[in-house]
Amino acid sequence: MKLYLFLLAAFALSMLKLQAQDLEKSLLWEISGNDLTESSFLYGTIHMTCDATLDDDVKKAMDDTSRLVLELDMDDPTLQTEMMKGIYMKNGTTMKGLFSNEDYVIISKFVKDQMGIPLEALGDIKPFFISAMFYPKLMNCPVQSYENALMALAHEQKEEVFGLETFEEQLNVFDEIPYEDQATDLLRSVKDNLSYDKDAFSQMLALYNAEDIEGMDMMMKEDKNLSTTKHRATMLDDRNKNWISKIEAFSKEQATFYGVGAGHLAGENGVINLLRKEFYTVKAVL
Repeated sequence: MKLYLFLLAAFALSMLKLQAQDLEKSLLWEISGNDLTESSFLYGTIHMTCDATLDDDVKKAMDDTSRLVLELDMDDPTLQTEMMKGIYMKNGTTMKGLFSNEDYVIISKFVKDQMGIPLEALGDIKPFFISAMFYPKLMNCPVQSYENALMALAHEQKEEVFGLETFEEQLNVFDEIPYEDQATDLLRSVKDNLSYDKDAFSQMLALYNAEDIEGMDMMMKEDKNLSTTKHRATMLDDRNKNWISKIEAFSKEQATFYGVGAGHLAGENGVINLLRKEFYTVKAVL
């Protein structure tokens, strides 16, 4: 009996070590096993960068697959219409109602100075999307997108583009995150003139270029933004879990290339670990 318990304990510890093992520094991962007839590939993108040139190994993986799946189907002609329907706050919540008069004036001035438009002209947009308007200001170069680069290659190869979630599903995330917490993030960014955000993005981009997805995961856990720390489950974990059955279905139909934000890859509830829990082999392409 003692030997049996010892073996169980040893097995449990070995499993913990297995689950806790470091992931290789790679943005590209091959998905195989579990009765898949062909390998699919999982690629971590960053939504804004200075140079979105695709590496040769990414191009080869695109050549070896016959479909592109992004977080959203960015070929969907209704995308812009759906976005406009979902960016505004619900239940009569207003920007003025989220801030003191003094803070509202500070934010209004910042938006006018940075974007050249009055805050009132934006209506009662969710605070997250006002914060997102400043993202290009975090960079000292014209913005490029890996998603656009992947789509261009998919079109060149005459492949269809699909999404792991609808735009409505993605926008609903910003109804689940309390508007008050989004407002707190916006006000912090405005009051320090985007200083923290610029430094954080620079660090994140350096980790991305080093293909250090675990470093990116750790950085997000320590971020000042409530949207990515306090509401990590809503922003990342729950969405990752919802994607797994869709990745399985797509991969069983045909070899598929998945391009999702690199922040979704690592961690206990990251896409890599969740696929491994479903008995797929997920191997770094180095």
